[in-house]
Amino acid sequence: MSFVEYSDLIQDGDVAIVYLGHESMMPVKVQQGGQTQTRYGVIRHSTDLIGHRYGSKVTCSKGGWVYVLHPTPELWTVTLPHRTQILYTTDIATITMMLELKPGSVVCESGTGSGSLSHAILRSIAPTGHLHTVEFHQQRAEKVAEEFKEHRVDQLVTVRNQDVCKEGFGVSGVADAVFLDIPSPWEAVRHAKTAMKKQGGRVCSFSPCIEQVQRTCEALADQGFEEISTLEVLLRVHDVRTVTMPLPDFGPDPSAPTQPEKTPPNQQASVALKTTTPPREIPGHTGYLTFATKPRT
Repeated sequence: MSFVEYSDLIQDGDVAIVYLGHESMMPVKVQQGGQTQTRYGVIRHSTDLIGHRYGSKVTCSKGGWVYVLHPTPELWTVTLPHRTQILYTTDIATITMMLELKPGSVVCESGTGSGSLSHAILRSIAPTGHLHTVEFHQQRAEKVAEEFKEHRVDQLVTVRNQDVCKEGFGVSGVADAVFLDIPSPWEAVRHAKTAMKKQGGRVCSFSPCIEQVQRTCEALADQGFEEISTLEVLLRVHDVRTVTMPLPDFGPDPSAPTQPEKTPPNQQASVALKTTTPPREIPGHTGYLTFATKPRT
């Protein structure tokens, strides 16, 4: 099992995702002789998981059943242990697209946090790219490094425990893209420029407050970045419902040989239509995404 490659069979040491029902999932470290307790009963790793195919339906000891899924960055995002606030798939998809990530890309990231975005980046740049990620907090840096090894992507990532605003990313002239998710990203813009290749590249900064965005944009402009833009990704769900509308009555047809009787209003023909209703409010602000391009020199 690897978060960037697909395996057919569940093996000892894998991290599998147990699907318990709608919006209810949990990660499980598969171990020979291990057991996992669920509300449907016990899952015995040796007999119920190891050697079975991912996607299998597993019957628990109480007779209930679950599905065992192959881990992906999206599933990890909704099941990972939170050590910090994390980015979710809606923002992650925009970030990976706007940073133009592809296999072979070299990316610098700060801060690593719980590793939600990191796993999506690793899948985008595998198998030949590399992620240099910086985390200020020592225990979080050590824990995410353990998870990368457990998820078998550690060959694609280097974790550094340092202050990116003072010490930078630890590399120079190698990055195709840089991502910043720190309280004062404007203090790290010059280090982002140093880490990036001379032949251009993209940078993204995530900030929850517009005042942070303003200072970051000023710093990007001072460092010579171009195409500076800020956007906010909001999820807007439309409710689909069926409405019945009466067919219009245009009166009698003068060309008809006989005039039919007019249909009473309560018997008027109607048609059923599908329509969508937009929400009156759109809660869910996560943060502002500021993108910029390093000019080619």
